[in-house]
Amino acid sequence: MAKLMIFDSTLRDGNHAVKHQISKDSIEDYCLAMDGSGVHTIIVGHGNGLGASSLQVGFSGISEKEMLQTARDSLERTRLGAYMIPGFGTIHDNLEPAIEIGVELFTIGCHCTEADTTRQHIEFLRNAGKETYGVLMMYHMASTEKILEEAQKMQSYGAQGVILMDSAGASTPEMVQKTISTLYDGLQIHVGFHPHNNMGMAVANAYTAYLEGATIIDGTLRGFGAGAGNCQLEDFVALLEKCHVKTGIDFYKLLDASEQIMPGIMGKEMGQDPLSIVSGQNGVFSAFKIHVQKAAEEFHVDARDIFKELGRRKAVAGQEDMIVEIAEKLSRPAGSASGHNMDYQLGSLL
Repeated sequence: MAKLMIFDSTLRDGNHAVKHQISKDSIEDYCLAMDGSGVHTIIVGHGNGLGASSLQVGFSGISEKEMLQTARDSLERTRLGAYMIPGFGTIHDNLEPAIEIGVELFTIGCHCTEADTTRQHIEFLRNAGKETYGVLMMYHMASTEKILEEAQKMQSYGAQGVILMDSAGASTPEMVQKTISTLYDGLQIHVGFHPHNNMGMAVANAYTAYLEGATIIDGTLRGFGAGAGNCQLEDFVALLEKCHVKTGIDFYKLLDASEQIMPGIMGKEMGQDPLSIVSGQNGVFSAFKIHVQKAAEEFHVDARDIFKELGRRKAVAGQEDMIVEIAEKLSRPAGSASGHNMDYQLGSLL
């Protein structure tokens, strides 16, 4: 098996948990603490990636350029990475400036059935000589055969690997086993996995992915990320070491950064709560959590019902406007007869 690569998305996915307000000082402190830790790359930016700072999904506390430049100045031995979803970001406005700043690795994401949208971006980056990976988000929404087909497209565009993103934390070990093994057998490039922890399965699912041939695991310190958070890298590396897997990670360096740096970035601990569990159960994008809670409070409806309807409609990232529509509909007498207490409040769960 090829050497396992750990992608660290603490300063990207973690931004979801603090409404995209990670500060310049926090980026500097984190990168200095994690530089040379053995992680393959540290991915930095808005929670939804390059170009995503907006009214729709939330404005960043500092500019994209400042985030990337601060990280670049603070990293010497670890690659600087960035994530982008075509539609939020563009080649001219985001990829070219990121390359100029010194970003070395890029992950280009899309909904799991829309790999075609990443072609020009992956080809541009590979022609520019950049390490580039495709990302299929919300992979639970398509058949294994379809996921392989889309991953093969990314491979044909020049991607050096394809990462499955369990954006809703909806995976079971059986799903991970089947999908990762299919990609491992059907691709000639790296296979990766980015799990979320909505149902408490992130580390277990990451380990299952590794056993089935995944050579990239994308996680965060303290599990810092959208919804209930991500695969906690400290836990995952500890598990690998217990199983006598050589990771190349300085485990104590991870633990030191977790203890000394993360409390100042996070503000509160990550973890499961009823709303995150319902999100995972219904297969809804984890980053919708804050938007759902806000709409539930505004319209005095049950946030769990919003998630249930989002799951029924198969909502995906970028459809945040649907949340308010559903909440407003549930608030009407004819649409609110769910049998639940419609004044159910979830503010304390966040």
